Amino acid sequence: MFRKIRRDIEVVFERDPAAKNVLEVLLCYPGLHAIILHRIAHWFYRRRCFTFARLISHFSRFMTGIEIHPGARIGEGFFIDHGAGVVIGETTEIGKNVTLYQGVTLGGTGKEKGKRHPTIGDNVVISAGAKILGSFKVGDNSKIGAGSVVLRPVPPNSTVVGVPGRVVRLNGKRVGIIDLRHDQLPDPVAEAMAKMEEHIQRLEQKVQDLERQLAARGKDVGIL
Repeated sequence: MFRKIRRDIEVVFERDPAAKNVLEVLLCYPGLHAIILHRIAHWFYRRRCFTFARLISHFSRFMTGIEIHPGARIGEGFFIDHGAGVVIGETTEIGKNVTLYQGVTLGGTGKEKGKRHPTIGDNVVISAGAKILGSFKVGDNSKIGAGSVVLRPVPPNSTVVGVPGRVVRLNGKRVGIIDLRHDQLPDPVAEAMAKMEEHIQRLEQKVQDLERQLAARGKDVGIL
């Protein structure tokens, strides 16, 4: 547990350019506070001290605005940037070097028993406001766009955007690195609108050409 906590501190400097020194990170990063408290709560949860584990989790939510169920399993190198409104369910499993932004929900879809929350692979970036709901896996090295609602499995090395979430890029990025440029995602809706506008412009041009041809023919026969 302490090795994981030490790694959690290191990744703040790796992924947040605003981090200045260790004291600032220890005192002023609610994402780190939530992770450390979760490590402790999970230790008690695994030893079936469920109520005490939930009390620690509840205290963490009150202090940080981040709710992580003590039953969630979280790997090394986990980083929550800003973190307000993040919710992580009981049976969630998170791999190594995963990054979450504010407003992310890793939740279920109902009152089913057993595994009901997602499994997140290694090196995954989940952008602000994204919702991943259900007991499926998000593959390694994937990126989930801001505001996306993901309801089905995501293959490795994918980029997912939209509501509901859909894969718009597969194997388009190098594998094995943590790509934090979550602002550079394709927008399939905007692309579809641009294609539609282009098609309309071509139709308008054809109509104008036909009108000119009809006007020219009318003049030739003396109608106009």
